[in-house]
Amino acid sequence: MQNFDNLIAGEWRAGASYSANINPSNLSDVLGQYTQGDASHVDAAVAAATAAFPAWATGSIQARSDALDKIGTEILARKEELGTLLAREEGKTKAEGIGEATRAGQIFKFFAGECLRLSGELLPSVRPNIGVEITREPVGVVGLITPWNFPIAIPAWKIAPALAFGNCVVLKPADLVPGSAWALSEIISRSGIPAGVFNLVMGRGSVIGEALVKHPGIHAISFTGSVGVGRNIAIQCVTNHKKVQLEMGGKNPQVILDDADLAQAVELSVQSAFYSTGQRCTASSRLIVTEGIYPKFIEAMKTRMARIKVGDALAQGTDVGPVSSKSQLDQDMEYVAIGKGEGATLAAGGELLKLETDGYYMSPALFSETAAAMRINKEEIFGPVASVIRVKNYEEALATANDTEFGLSAGIATTSLKHATHFKRHSQAGMVMVNLPTAGVDYHVPFGGRKGSSYGPREQGKYAQEFFTTVKTAYTLA
Repeated sequence: MQNFDNLIAGEWRAGASYSANINPSNLSDVLGQYTQGDASHVDAAVAAATAAFPAWATGSIQARSDALDKIGTEILARKEELGTLLAREEGKTKAEGIGEATRAGQIFKFFAGECLRLSGELLPSVRPNIGVEITREPVGVVGLITPWNFPIAIPAWKIAPALAFGNCVVLKPADLVPGSAWALSEIISRSGIPAGVFNLVMGRGSVIGEALVKHPGIHAISFTGSVGVGRNIAIQCVTNHKKVQLEMGGKNPQVILDDADLAQAVELSVQSAFYSTGQRCTASSRLIVTEGIYPKFIEAMKTRMARIKVGDALAQGTDVGPVSSKSQLDQDMEYVAIGKGEGATLAAGGELLKLETDGYYMSPALFSETAAAMRINKEEIFGPVASVIRVKNYEEALATANDTEFGLSAGIATTSLKHATHFKRHSQAGMVMVNLPTAGVDYHVPFGGRKGSSYGPREQGKYAQEFFTTVKTAYTLA
């Protein structure tokens, strides 16, 4: 069994212990033993990043661009290998894993270009004979804390802009899925980036994440994960004057109006709610359906869900893989029980499955006859569980869609230009989809939400510079 260590100051360093990385599709399949770091490893990583920062921050932007482009090129060349690794450790299908690895490569390629596109402003002063120059500079040493549901894409979309804009990095990946992050780190270690510019410290969030957030040498924290942890990080960062960026929960609505194309509405609802085992912060778990199309929609959903094949993530023909962990599976099944207890009708699925291999399998669950105030419609489940809420008309659908503490992604299925246009303007979400799944996003445009879903500047695209740079204003007397 291979051991995998932390990357600190350009060297691979073992922690005090190791933890097994287990395949949720097949619990007898162990991918390897990944080291568990502690606060001393965080100290060493921050020290290495601090030492490397001055030269990296002011060095050649062409060298930065070349390194990021090299990383992206290798990821794309190895996308099947990396996608298979991802599917084994996280449980999403091999096709989805390859797609995610491809996205990671594209992100590094994009930010290789952004290295060369960072711009400023040259303005006249209101005072005579004075010029004003506005420039962007790197923030410093940044701590990146990433989740388990996108184990290579989310690290990529934090690491790439951080490096592109001249910052040094300490990455703490999710303890559940360290393999993809380690593989990405190994690629970065051979890219020509100087030692200490990028560091990997694996281990538990309560140990490594806490040490990063509290460390005086960390200037900014970018976190993707749960609401509770994110709020605690925000408090600590504000208290210690650290820049902070949070992407947290979602309870995303998918509105289906009477005039929608039924087949299209069903397909995008199934894709949004159940694919990737529903383990996406952009998944639509609230299907808000107007009463005219409601009966047909329920029956069509049941028919379509009967064709969903749940199975081993690596098996050909699998549509939905296992839940990523035992604790997440327990939570999903608990919410199925909560929905039944609240009086909702379990229209399809919601059962534990026994397949050829021992894994964390359940059939996607659909609740009908639900009320907006039910817990299954208020709390993020983060699994293949969706509920349908019946409403009278578009106005009630919009109000119901916005009746949530979250505001990440929202969708509408309609053939009405009037309603689509109104929804785009009045939906209280950071991202709006018209006749598309709520879970599909591009890498070159901003990602983020409103209300309890996000805090701080947006991620991805050119908007990433808002977090990973700081603005300087310089005055010069002519």
